[in-house]
Amino acid sequence: WGIGILGAILLLALVGPLVADRSLSQVGAVIPRQPPSADYWLGTDAQGREMISVLIYGLPQTLKIGVLAGLISLGVGTFLGLLSGFVGGWLDATIRTASDVMMTIPGIAVMVLVAANVRVMTVEIMAVIVAALSWMIATRTIRAQTLSVRERGYVQIARLNGQSGLKLVFVEVLPNLLPFIAASFVMTVSQAMMATIGLEALGLGPQNELTLGMTIYWAQFYAAIVRGMWWWWLPPILVLSLIFVGLMLTSIGLDSRVNKRLAGG
Repeated sequence: WGIGILGAILLLALVGPLVADRSLSQVGAVIPRQPPSADYWLGTDAQGREMISVLIYGLPQTLKIGVLAGLISLGVGTFLGLLSGFVGGWLDATIRTASDVMMTIPGIAVMVLVAANVRVMTVEIMAVIVAALSWMIATRTIRAQTLSVRERGYVQIARLNGQSGLKLVFVEVLPNLLPFIAASFVMTVSQAMMATIGLEALGLGPQNELTLGMTIYWAQFYAAIVRGMWWWWLPPILVLSLIFVGLMLTSIGLDSRVNKRLAGG
């Protein structure tokens, strides 16, 4: 179910911009503050933009931030986790201490400080800011699994057969961590999107690009709730909720599969 929900959302993000009129998502394109009707199915906002077009063009950018941040965070976390768990010694102690220290720092406060001082915020910069403060959990997860895998019989036999170093890591250890890496990726994307939406709700997101988080910010900025313009803030919240439900179900499914494999092994 989770993969199905995410697949439908991804399909909309890919196909929607090909059939929707981008000009309707620009400021002043239509009559502002119009409720849903036959002409504007989801109404228009106070800036004169059609909400359907805003959602269609904001969805890919929102997903892009989450996926980019997830890939960067998971890439750093997997590298450090493998290095820490396989090499051990002082390197393991250094990486473990650094991740523990970073986890005690309030990430949202640092992200707000950094984002507030970026002159021109873009989707790519937003993803890097979020990823820089979300690699620790992936590092700890991969490290813990690496410590377990490196002591298994097939790894010891590979060592006795003369394999060592990078070949041992990439041939014997890493393939057996792929289910954990997949589960960590889903979790990392979810956390990255949550952090991103938090920043955007404060007005620290990409000002010149459409995202679902910035749509919620502008609805708040123009007092859409007070004015009763539910069609401005409710649809992006529902879409985001659907994304998080899909990510949660996918994470649960992957976690169940990993645990079954461990139990069977």
